[in-house]
Amino acid sequence: MDAHKLTAELFVAPQILPADMSALRAAGIRALICNRPDGEGNDQPVFAEIEATARVAGIEARYLPAEPGKVSDDQGAQFAVLMAELPKPVLAYCRTGMRSTTMWALSQTGKLPLHEILDTAQSAGYDLKGVVRRIANGGRLPVDAGELTHEVVIVGGGAAGIAVAASLLARSPGLDVAIIDPADVHYYQPGWTLVGGGVFDVRDTVRAMGSLIPRGAHWIKAAVAAFEPERDALILDGCRVVRYQQLIVCPGLKLDWHAIDGLAESLGRNGVTSNYLYQLAPYTWELVKNLRGGRALFTQPPMPIKCAGAPQKAMYLAADHWRRAGVLDKTEIGFFNAGAALFGVPEYVPALMEYVRAYGIHLNFQHALSAIDGHRRIATFARTNPDGTKDFVQREFDMIHVVPPQKAPDFIRVSPLADAAGWVDVDPATLRHKRYANVHALGDAGNTPNAKTAAAARAQAPVVAHNVLAACGRGKEARSEAHYNGYGSCPLTVERGKIVLAEFLYGGKLAPSFPKWLIDGTRPSRLAWLLKERILPPLYWEGMLKGREWMVQPELVDAVATKEVVS
Repeated sequence: MDAHKLTAELFVAPQILPADMSALRAAGIRALICNRPDGEGNDQPVFAEIEATARVAGIEARYLPAEPGKVSDDQGAQFAVLMAELPKPVLAYCRTGMRSTTMWALSQTGKLPLHEILDTAQSAGYDLKGVVRRIANGGRLPVDAGELTHEVVIVGGGAAGIAVAASLLARSPGLDVAIIDPADVHYYQPGWTLVGGGVFDVRDTVRAMGSLIPRGAHWIKAAVAAFEPERDALILDGCRVVRYQQLIVCPGLKLDWHAIDGLAESLGRNGVTSNYLYQLAPYTWELVKNLRGGRALFTQPPMPIKCAGAPQKAMYLAADHWRRAGVLDKTEIGFFNAGAALFGVPEYVPALMEYVRAYGIHLNFQHALSAIDGHRRIATFARTNPDGTKDFVQREFDMIHVVPPQKAPDFIRVSPLADAAGWVDVDPATLRHKRYANVHALGDAGNTPNAKTAAAARAQAPVVAHNVLAACGRGKEARSEAHYNGYGSCPLTVERGKIVLAEFLYGGKLAPSFPKWLIDGTRPSRLAWLLKERILPPLYWEGMLKGREWMVQPELVDAVATKEVVS
């Protein structure tokens, strides 16, 4: 925990964890204010979990969330009210502490001189010059005076962002590239399924962000608040402005924990878990290995979601453990899928159904989880009947693995870059924005109809790198454009030691990377397991994130000829 003192009564900090509560209490903190909306990060505990552990420690907690860079005067006033009523000292926190500091600053407008607000924030490590400029400018964002300018700006330092930055710099070492991301750490999220299955240690799935930023790239450690594509600019948390010649958008997606009533309050206790959170994947394994019989439920929300196979991967690994432990016959397993099919590409379904039957799994399609009562251990599902009518069914559970509904991040959904559904609106082949020619997107936030997997981002990165350099008029890229074919991969862990390796393109067309005699993707394979367990992690860290485009060279089309045909 990294707390910064603003006043004798107020400290601000980046995201805190439930495990910090004892130390906070020992340090004398008597109240918390959370200024970070739930679901911003995969390593972020929901506020209900913080509130529950704070209550046990004798600390009061309040929830006053704000989107990055969009702290309002009204929220500043609400912050002042909370500060007046809560016991002191108070610790306010968000992702970095910037939103909390901004709320404090707005609450002090008219009470303290501006220079004193600035100096106090600066002494705590937060630069509020942009916020003060906004106040002085009557609330208008001052986009006409950019503070930073880069040739290529990348929003997001996840798998897609780091990979495309590395590909750009490998192709054009002198390129001026900046990556915007506020996170201190980077996660290998495909490993969390194996953490939940007792195969990986969760600590092996995380590295410091600073160690992964490609050499030659600038790292702007901040959150994006808004886009101004008509002015080739974006606004950061704290109201700083960044200008660009080319923009690449890849911030990932948002896990909507609050879309399911009671879920946020139940996570991490009473048998409720999810491999989609860093701190909960180990809890999944604890539940699995300690279950000696009972009812285990696994859920899948409506599409799109990150890795469509992940919900059932967790289920198969759990069932395999219970079989090996001799308690499978005492365990009732239910799979509740909001969709109508076990897997979107039918060629892989027969192999999966063999495991469904072998494990005795009860399949429930058109069942969307709508509520969780953790104390009573009851899950409520909205069921869509064959005639289109809907009703609700309840199931008791001893453990439940939940996959939350997922959507584009808030700052994307409300931006000019978004389509009607909130996703970045790009051409599915070139990944270029349909309205802004100097904007590209890749990864989970785009509206391309491919599976949202790390394998897809790995295939998209060289496509975007090539097309951005072509747009910059650099080298051989200027005469051609790269096309993405929709490739995605989903290694379905059907048991410990075997995987059904699903690989496909747009439209569900099979796209195996290996000859059938080596790995038949439609059948469970031990070699595919070794690929997932031993080869893919180093391929991710040392290949994909280093700009090594092994087996993902994009299809190139003569851009001049294409333009002539179109014209």
